[in-house]
Amino acid sequence: MKTPRFSELCYTNAQIWSLQSSRAIRRASCALVLGRIMSSFRKAYREKTVLVTGGAGAIGSNLCRELAALGAHVIVLDDLSSGFRWNIPADAPMTFVEGDILDEVKLKRVFFDKPEMVFHLAGFFANQNSVDHPERDLLVNGLGTLRVLEYSQLADVERFVFASSSSTVYGGDAPLPLTEDYVSLKLTTPYQATKMLGELYCNFFFHHYGMRTVKTRFFNNYGPGEVPGQYRNVIPNFIYCALKGLPLHVTGTGEETRDFTYVRDIVDGLLRAGMMEAAVGQEINLASGKETSIGELACMVNDLAGNRSGIQYASRRKWDNKTRRVGSTQKAEELLGFKAKTDFSVGLQNTIAWFRSNWDNINTSADFGTNSFVSANYESSLGSATAAD
Repeated sequence: MKTPRFSELCYTNAQIWSLQSSRAIRRASCALVLGRIMSSFRKAYREKTVLVTGGAGAIGSNLCRELAALGAHVIVLDDLSSGFRWNIPADAPMTFVEGDILDEVKLKRVFFDKPEMVFHLAGFFANQNSVDHPERDLLVNGLGTLRVLEYSQLADVERFVFASSSSTVYGGDAPLPLTEDYVSLKLTTPYQATKMLGELYCNFFFHHYGMRTVKTRFFNNYGPGEVPGQYRNVIPNFIYCALKGLPLHVTGTGEETRDFTYVRDIVDGLLRAGMMEAAVGQEINLASGKETSIGELACMVNDLAGNRSGIQYASRRKWDNKTRRVGSTQKAEELLGFKAKTDFSVGLQNTIAWFRSNWDNINTSADFGTNSFVSANYESSLGSATAAD
C-alpha cells in the first residue's frame, strides 16, 4: 500500500486560509442575518405598548425581558398562581399588575393603557392539573381567554398572539410529525379541550371582528425561568430532583418521546408571530422538530447534575396516550422564518446553571403538594414525562 506523503496528510496554507475564510464568512453571514432580525424586531416593537398575560411565568418572563430590551412598554398581568414576582426582571422598565384574567377590574386596569399588542400566555397549566381541577381549568382557559379577547377587541389591538399547546388538537393518534392542519376530537384531558376552545375563540374573533390573531402551539418548552412543582413540566422537575440527589421518576417505559423546545427559541417564535403579516389568522407550531426519549433525557440530566441516584419507573397516567410526539416545523419556517437553534444539551446546561444561580428562590417557591414524591420523601411520583405539556 502506498504511504501517503506528509503534504497529502495536511492542509496547505492556502487551504487553511480558505477554510478559515469560509468559516469567517459563515460567521459574518450569521451575524448579518441576526442583525437584520433584531433590527426588524426593534422596528416592530419599539415604543409599542405590549400586554403580556402570564408574564411572571417561564415563557412570559423571558418574553418580557426581550420586549423591554427592544424598547417596548411592557405591561404584565399575572396572578402569581404559578408564576413568581422574583422571576420578572427587576432591571427592565415594565408595569406589573397582580391579578387574574377573570377579574374585570384588573382587565380594565391593564387595557386602560391601550396596549397595541397582546401576548396571551396566562392559563391554567396543565394536563394533570386540569384533571384534578376541571372547573377551574374551564374558567381560566375558557372564560378567561374569552374576556381577554373581548377587551382586546374593544381596544382595537393590532395583534393578538395566543399561547396554545401541542396537546390541543392533535390527540393521541395523529401521524408524525404533527402538522397544523391535523385535527382530532379524541382529547383526553380538560386542558386539551380548553386550549382547543381558546383557539376556536381566536378563530371567531378573527373571522367575525377581523382581529389579527395568531395561534402558536408550544411543544414541551423548557429553560431558565420555570420553577419545578407538582403540576410543572418534566425537565425542571428532573433537574430539581437531580440537584437534590433524588432518583428521577419516569412514568412509562422511558422510551416515550417528546419535542423539547428551548424557551429562548419559543420567545423568538413569539416575536416573529407578533410582527409577520403571514402569521395572521394562522396556527403555527413552535417546535424543535426533534424527538428525545424521556429515558435519554433523565440520563442527560443526571449526568449534567452529577446525580448518582438513578432512575425509577412508574406506570403511565391514564390520560396519557401519546407515546411519541414531534412537531412539524415547515409552516413556522415558511411563514415566520423560524427555526429552533438551541442544541438540546446546551439548553439543559443553561437551565441547570439557572437553577444553581437561583436555588434559594426556586427551593422556596417549588410546591409539590403534600403527597408528592419530593415532599413525602420517596413516597409517590413526581411530575414526569407525561406531565410535560
